[in-house]
Amino acid sequence: MIDRPVLTGPHRVVMDDWICCAPFERLLNMDIQKAAEGHAILSMPFFMEYAQGAGLMHGGALVSLADTAVVMAIKSLIPPETHFATICLETRFLHPVRHGTVTAHASVERREGRSIYGRATIFDDQQRAVMEFSSVFKIAAETQINHAGPGARSNNDNRSQ
Repeated sequence: MIDRPVLTGPHRVVMDDWICCAPFERLLNMDIQKAAEGHAILSMPFFMEYAQGAGLMHGGALVSLADTAVVMAIKSLIPPETHFATICLETRFLHPVRHGTVTAHASVERREGRSIYGRATIFDDQQRAVMEFSSVFKIAAETQINHAGPGARSNNDNRSQ
């Protein structure tokens, strides 16, 4: 356990820039190498803290990298401060990661209304594909995120997101 104060939210996060890493992404040491024209490349080292019980890179860490890479590809196409979120994802693990740095190559495939479809492939140090990822994001109907606590309702809670 990490010895720090328990702050369970809600949290208000202020980002340094539109295309930059959020706190969780910084925790995983993600590095944005490119994010332009609907494409993104992000990398992440395999530190011991990211290992699962067998000593392989945890699948959740890999999924986080792929999801974030697609986010950055999307951010390169939409206006700053647009609120959107992952609503569906599918992952296919191809090979285990035992060491080194992994790199995600992501792209926006298409947009249908408020839905944005993206893909990412994660490669290991030997340029071998270790994971394939596809996802759907939805742009929020509301332009502002409600940072109120649990159980809080807005006037628009009954509207379709």
